[in-house]
Amino acid sequence: MIEVLHVYRDVELWRKAGLPSEVVGVLSCDEKPGIQAISNTAPDLPPVPGRHSNVGRDHEYKRHGTVSLLAGIELLSGEVLGLVRELHRSAEFIEFLQLADQHYAAGLRIRIVLDNHSAHISKQTRAYLASVPNRFEFIFTPKHGSWLNLIESFFGKLARTLLRGIRVSSKAELKARIELYLKEVNEEPVVFKWKYKLATLETESVAT
Repeated sequence: MIEVLHVYRDVELWRKAGLPSEVVGVLSCDEKPGIQAISNTAPDLPPVPGRHSNVGRDHEYKRHGTVSLLAGIELLSGEVLGLVRELHRSAEFIEFLQLADQHYAAGLRIRIVLDNHSAHISKQTRAYLASVPNRFEFIFTPKHGSWLNLIESFFGKLARTLLRGIRVSSKAELKARIELYLKEVNEEPVVFKWKYKLATLETESVAT
């Protein structure tokens, strides 16, 4: 936990003073699996003044499968990198790392806060990391400590503002809607800041 909090403290300092020469970005990364593509079996009914104030929706629905969102939020700018895929395996995680590698200026280190998902520490992922030495620095959250990952705040906002009650005709439409949401977020990015226990970090570090 202290290692992750040190990253957040560094981000606060770098936001004011600028990045050190060897670091190009800091991402908080995770996946949101099992996002359901659901369609209505009957059209929604519009509100009726004086009778029904809300949209009416039949309780039955049709499932079209699920997708997963692999995303990382840049802690300095609030920009989000994301991939919508059907699975989250090593192949998809490596694809996300390649996306990050292309996004940032070459030759400098990208710090990533993430959990110990098997795809993050697999043989395939380690082989890719070995092919781009010193490009990525992983800072793992502790076991059962996903709440320490700032990307979870972004996923919560995504669930509230887009996914709650969403109806689509296919997984392809759901993918397109999520990608459009990410594009709109990046037009006016919001910086997520971590405050919990940062004030006592030095004291706890010494005690540890």
